Amino acid sequence: QLPEPWPHLLIKTSLEDSGTGHLSFYRKLCYGIGGVPNQVASSAIAFYLQLFLLDVAQIPAAQVSLVLFGGKVSGAAADPLAGFLINRSRRTGSGRLMPWVLGCTPFIALAYFFLWFLPPFSTLRGLWYTTLYCLFQALATFFQVPYTALTMLLTPNPKERDSATAYRMTLEMVGTLMGATVHGLIVSGAHGSHRCKEDMLPGEVAVSPNATRLYFIAAAVVALTYPVCSTLLYLGVKEQSDPSTPASGQGLGFLTGLGLTVRHRPYLKLVISFLFISAAVQVEQSYLVLFCTHASQLQDHVQGMVLTILVSAVLSTPMWEWVLQRFGKRMSALGICAMVPFAILLAAVPMVPVAYVVAFVSGLSIAVSLLLPWSMLPDVVDDFQLQHQHGPGLETIFYSSYVFFTKLSGAGALGISTLSLDFAGYESGACRQSEQVVVTLKVLIGAVPTSMILIGLCILMVGPTPKVPSRANSRSLGRRTSYTLA
Repeated sequence: QLPEPWPHLLIKTSLEDSGTGHLSFYRKLCYGIGGVPNQVASSAIAFYLQLFLLDVAQIPAAQVSLVLFGGKVSGAAADPLAGFLINRSRRTGSGRLMPWVLGCTPFIALAYFFLWFLPPFSTLRGLWYTTLYCLFQALATFFQVPYTALTMLLTPNPKERDSATAYRMTLEMVGTLMGATVHGLIVSGAHGSHRCKEDMLPGEVAVSPNATRLYFIAAAVVALTYPVCSTLLYLGVKEQSDPSTPASGQGLGFLTGLGLTVRHRPYLKLVISFLFISAAVQVEQSYLVLFCTHASQLQDHVQGMVLTILVSAVLSTPMWEWVLQRFGKRMSALGICAMVPFAILLAAVPMVPVAYVVAFVSGLSIAVSLLLPWSMLPDVVDDFQLQHQHGPGLETIFYSSYVFFTKLSGAGALGISTLSLDFAGYESGACRQSEQVVVTLKVLIGAVPTSMILIGLCILMVGPTPKVPSRANSRSLGRRTSYTLA
């Protein structure tokens, strides 16, 4: 039974979509809602966790490096494990993928909430945050892998999959905007120029007495998005069993499939290129707030710059989808280059007008860098299937191993970058930092992401693109992955 008030509408769209490969607006919308909570939480973490750990929790920069690196590695290690377990899981009344999403929801919400909690002890705070961040990243992976694998199970039509991906990415960017906006507005009172007086010494600590309470409230608000969005996803998405698919959902073995996928050249090229590009975006996001707070006079404009980046990314996603369809995916990748000169300009000239222009252009580049790999992955999977003709179960292998490698690269980039701050002499909680720290932040916001983006794009542009299957081959592939939304 379908829940009111959607039953007649969803039954109608189900009948319209079946057999044609066309996805209605309502299906795409229901699918996109599921990606919102992870993006809300990830956005708040990307922009504010490092600042919280350094200036509110006041743990040393070396321990912050361990927290960030450990969390990313935990999430990366969970990706192949999630793919393995999901590939071997049995179908239930709710399907094979949906129980994983629903089962993780309450635990992710709790892990996220306590990640921003300030424990009464101070000596073991580094261990506290490392444990919770590792737990959150692992649970978020078990939530995201089955959700993103649904892309291949929506329709055999490549253009409709690209359209559904654009809906998902748009809604996820809306979630990213929500996360940074809500979290940033709530905690804005804990940071800003008012917390530092002109006569303070560089090493003097100045933390708002309300900072702990503000971060506590922000964590509770963001954590609530998990049960809300998961409920909407469950009400709007239903997996239908395929009589030709075994009840266990097992096709090709996970380890065998993983060995084949990492040797597939189009997939290998895609993964390696976005190792660098995604790491560049993560470094840019993680150090923007620190740069504005300690390396420029832009601390009062942090929230405005974050909003500019995310609004630009959200609004430009439909444009990039059109560019992708009109000029091709490889040509669309050149849009990522727009971030390069502006990132260098911000490090060299940290003025308010320049900062907002940089934020706007960065949003455009981030949008295409997030949209492109998820639009190219289905084509890579189809290209692999046309060559190898294997059964179901490969979707989670491709998606989980891709996220594994990109998270691992992000862990390394963030870990090394934060260690460089420690070597430069960053003092946790200090109102003012030394000149060495200022120079290090300029390098991290300018030179580091620039070099990573250029390397990644060079790799992406080399070699042939994967073949898009014909309509007949699409129908053949679709019969092996025929879950439907209702």
